[in-house]
Amino acid sequence: MLRISKLTDYATVILASLTAGVLTSAAEIAERTRIGLPTVSKLLKELQHAGLVDSVRGARGGYRLARAPALISAADIIDAVEGPVALTECAGDDGHCGIEATCQVGQRWQQVSLAIRSALAALSLDDLLTRTGQFDPPDLRQASAGTAWRPLVRS
Repeated sequence: MLRISKLTDYATVILASLTAGVLTSAAEIAERTRIGLPTVSKLLKELQHAGLVDSVRGARGGYRLARAPALISAADIIDAVEGPVALTECAGDDGHCGIEATCQVGQRWQQVSLAIRSALAALSLDDLLTRTGQFDPPDLRQASAGTAWRPLVRS
């Protein structure tokens, strides 16, 4: 199953809490998001290292987004917390597989990884925050039972 980690989910919530553009302390973010302060602090360091948030030291310091929410992609957030998206060893930036020379499916998995990465790169923090319409979750039991896959459609 493809799934982002809980830390990536929390990082997204933290970034969303900073969209007002006001300097906000880690303690305020923790209180606002109800994520533990140690986790917030850890994630803020990772997000700062990735260039997604800026920090200002001092009594009136805090954190703010380093760029507009429309310029922060879901891929940026995942990369900051988990590293680049790669479905298989050969699909990673520095991945090397022991059977790469004889593998007949690796190239297709690389294409799938690139497609997923492109979709994540096209989805901004702004998009994640926009609440227009509803999305019906797919029935994964039907899909796994042989029903043809169909994309989600806005209601």
